[in-house]
Amino acid sequence: MKLETAQQAKGDSMFDKITIPYESVMLFNVVQLKEGVDIEHVEEHIGYMCNVVKNTYDGFIAGQVFRFDGFVSEQGSIGDANDHNETHGEHLAIVTYWSSFDEHEKSHANEKFKTAFSDLAEFCEHTFESGYSLLWQGNGLQYKD
Repeated sequence: MKLETAQQAKGDSMFDKITIPYESVMLFNVVQLKEGVDIEHVEEHIGYMCNVVKNTYDGFIAGQVFRFDGFVSEQGSIGDANDHNETHGEHLAIVTYWSSFDEHEKSHANEKFKTAFSDLAEFCEHTFESGYSLLWQGNGLQYKD
């Protein structure tokens, strides 16, 4: 089961644009997979967990899941950018936007979420989730194919 399968079954697209209100908070979760585990092993678990969050919690605004593809910006890095590739291995970033940090924490205290996250955790070396308050946002040139 691919990530998009769960979304398409509900009739909505996982590739829609999102709008982030200025008053929101963002949680950035790095999920480092165990050695020998790749994205195909965890797609279904992530899809299920994301659907639980999306369809259950009022404070949830939007989310995104990114796979680390190995490219690191020399221009945007201080120190040896290649250290990142060697020390972080196969990992994902799960970015979620919430109306408040308290709403995020309530969702994670809920048994339904705990069960979904523990299923994913079996494949993880470690995870950490950091919270951020939005200080600036703006639009750039529109991307064209």
